[in-house]
Amino acid sequence: MNPMRKHFGAVDVLLNITLMVMFLTLSSCSSDNDEIIVDKPPVVTDETPTQYGTPFDAVPDAPDAVIYQVNMRCFSESSNFKGVVNRLDSIKALGINVIYLMPIYPVGLINSVNSPYCVKDYKGISSEFGTLTDLRSLIDGAHSRGMAVILDWVANHTSWDHAWMSNPSWYKKDVNGNIVSPNGWNDVAQLNFQNAEMRAKMIDAMKYWVYAANCDGFRCDYSDGPPADFWKQAIDTLRKINTHKLLMLAEGSRNENFSVGFDLNFGFKFYEQLKYIYQSNITATSFASVDATEYTGAGESNRVVRYVTNHDVNSSDGTPIKLFGGLKGSMVAFITASYYNGVPMIYNGQENGNASQMMFPFTGANIDWTYNHDVVSEYKKVIAFRNASAAIRRGAIQPYHSTDVCAFTKTLNNETVLVIANVRNTTINYSVASGLSGEWENVFTGASTTLNNSLSLAPYTYYVLKKK
Repeated sequence: MNPMRKHFGAVDVLLNITLMVMFLTLSSCSSDNDEIIVDKPPVVTDETPTQYGTPFDAVPDAPDAVIYQVNMRCFSESSNFKGVVNRLDSIKALGINVIYLMPIYPVGLINSVNSPYCVKDYKGISSEFGTLTDLRSLIDGAHSRGMAVILDWVANHTSWDHAWMSNPSWYKKDVNGNIVSPNGWNDVAQLNFQNAEMRAKMIDAMKYWVYAANCDGFRCDYSDGPPADFWKQAIDTLRKINTHKLLMLAEGSRNENFSVGFDLNFGFKFYEQLKYIYQSNITATSFASVDATEYTGAGESNRVVRYVTNHDVNSSDGTPIKLFGGLKGSMVAFITASYYNGVPMIYNGQENGNASQMMFPFTGANIDWTYNHDVVSEYKKVIAFRNASAAIRRGAIQPYHSTDVCAFTKTLNNETVLVIANVRNTTINYSVASGLSGEWENVFTGASTTLNNSLSLAPYTYYVLKKK
């Protein structure tokens, strides 16, 4: 979303009297947002669209995903799909298995601020990025390298010049009958999710990309905006495409996102807490409660996406280097986000130590890929161990935090991994819990490490140890 757009919960949905009477016997109103929650059946169509390509059979399970966010407008000099294709080998070498493309659709012109989240045509491709053939080439190239591709989906609203404007009932209106914008985002018009016909067209458009481009799922923008029962209907429909294993990522904090079918939810709270710990000296022990809150309602295969930057916060807050104490501090932040209890997401350029913000609407300077190769190597090392460690990806977490140190174990079967990360730019003497004393092996160097009662940690350092 636009970096000025904050994600603080579901959009309130006004109900007109007719709909309230129609559905009152079938449902009840939420105390949070007044929306009617009704179990909607999957959308059924008579014809199955022609499938382009061969469905990808290596889409990772949610716990095993490592996501790479691509912002085409800043990614390369050409700022298009071909620029991404040219760097697929580099993305793969990083250890990535899921590429997430920011919106690919034509942008509206009425009231426009050129936001990629102002969609004019759900089945179209913006000419600035290329053609359907170019998108297919990108996805084919990713698949051939063992990487899935998910597309950004903007369900909550459309541009003011979207073709759906010919159906005013598909949009939410004020008391005077005027179509409204959500949350003061004046470049877009709020859709009416009480309209069954609109829902069906929206879900049909999502299915289109699975067949026409052979994509592997969606990152659903501002997923807390549309009512939860819409997502259940949409995901139930998409899951009926039995030739595809689809990965569904909610850019939302609503715990109900898990129960309606999303595999992944956004770790907004974890990111904010990480930032507070670095910038306001809040105790690192607070990680445990935030983690528990974000996993409320999650199933065994669900995960929260953890990050130190993305397109929104890079533009509004700054780069990881700015937010987390330079290159060393930002690497400690990345270790914490990647290993703690979720799925890591990397924003293009982060792995290169990119120090320049990519400001909304992301049409400025392109990423400089020619520097900080040592940073790239460290990212590869961190991701490679995550990919190799079942304990880090799927193990049970046990926190051992102190005020200044994020420390925890992840255990699965006979593998126990200990992560100790100094989140302060000063030397910290960390008191080692009695259960952690003994012999460990440094997973990156192979060196043996004996933990006793205390451990001196230099500023912004981390250890990843495996129990012998």
